[in-house]
Amino acid sequence: MSPEVVEILSADELRRTLTRLASQIVERAGDLSRLMLLGIHTKGVPLAETLARQIEVLEQVEVPVGAIDITFYRDDLDTIGVRTPAKTELPFDLSGKTVVLVDDVIFKGRTIRAALNAVNDYGRPEAIWLAVLVDRGHRELPIHPDFTGKKLPTAKEEQVKVYLQEIDGRDAVELITRS
Repeated sequence: MSPEVVEILSADELRRTLTRLASQIVERAGDLSRLMLLGIHTKGVPLAETLARQIEVLEQVEVPVGAIDITFYRDDLDTIGVRTPAKTELPFDLSGKTVVLVDDVIFKGRTIRAALNAVNDYGRPEAIWLAVLVDRGHRELPIHPDFTGKKLPTAKEEQVKVYLQEIDGRDAVELITRS
């Protein structure tokens, strides 16, 4: 049985979605000098970098970007298998700042819970917001994104695959259904 693949966002749609998310973050943040973006490895990092570039285009303000690895904060390591942790890079002090966690897809909410635990080990931000490219529902924890690129109701057995130029050589979002 071959999977059915449906393109949800093309490269142009993905670019427009990220521009909209950057605008929404700017609008809500107000004081950009207190704003920091923190990408969750792996796909959240280039998304955070893209959002920061877009904010700079819109507002002529450089927003610091960091990367956080949540491997050791996960509660499902026994089911996902062995992973090599990526490097957490926080080139700024989180205390008293507004941190926007950035990830590609939110599903059950467990990745975000792990990211929140990790952030607490690095400081105490004034606020933590969540920006995701795709919200596919099926939450198991009471976690909801503040900024959502695309709400995509899915079946639990379906898969949402995000492709980013920096990692995959192309930009797209696909829904994969096993027939």
